[in-house]
Amino acid sequence: MLTTDVAPGVHRLAHAYVNCYLVEGDDGRLTIVDTGLPDTWSLLGHAVRALGRRPDDVAAVVLTHAHFDHTGSAAAAQRRLGVPIWVHPEDATLAAHPYQYLHERPRAAYPVRHPLGLVPLTAMLAAGAWRVPGVTGTTPIPTGGTLPVPGSPVVVLSPGHTLGHVALHLPDRDALLSGDALVTLDPYTYGRGPQIVAGAATADSAQALASLDALAATGASVVLPGHGDPWTDGIGSAVEHARHVGPH
Repeated sequence: MLTTDVAPGVHRLAHAYVNCYLVEGDDGRLTIVDTGLPDTWSLLGHAVRALGRRPDDVAAVVLTHAHFDHTGSAAAAQRRLGVPIWVHPEDATLAAHPYQYLHERPRAAYPVRHPLGLVPLTAMLAAGAWRVPGVTGTTPIPTGGTLPVPGSPVVVLSPGHTLGHVALHLPDRDALLSGDALVTLDPYTYGRGPQIVAGAATADSAQALASLDALAATGASVVLPGHGDPWTDGIGSAVEHARHVGPH
């Protein structure tokens, strides 16, 4: 499902409980933020055309982090569009091996404790979660500053979910693409509302909670997460809610 203008010039593609975003630049070119799962690739093409653009208008892919559900179409974008795939150096190895990620808690216990988590898990498997190719030759995201890609996102370091997780602030749109540093739907528990992701997929929950300070410092009014619906009551209230929920 494509939802246009979730923030000015930012469009959300939701597929199999994973969000990708298409960010317009001043020159009409596009940055894709996160690439979903393998079957999301064709939907990204449809989304680009629905926005009145062509594949050649995609200038870059930026990964908030390198888990398999966010890198699923990155190799295809690199191969077929010839665009750089930006990822933080701490996640570059994970991008090449997207199933070899750190997690605090055993994954197998979650479907038993949270059976509704099987709903997004089943959807992800159907969308190709079991066949995500790695991507190499990535371009390193710097530790701060503005990326030279359409939309000019500002890097917000937010490790914890992965070691190299970043969020992307769009100050001129008053929006924050939070990736999985803060979500409004946890795909492992089916819990809704702002929170960090369950320990089944988070490397360090204490660090993830600490990184919420960096998100809050942006002051963004609109939060666009990697999973779940946009949050329009401001990053401050989202962070407060996530801290209340805590690790799980």
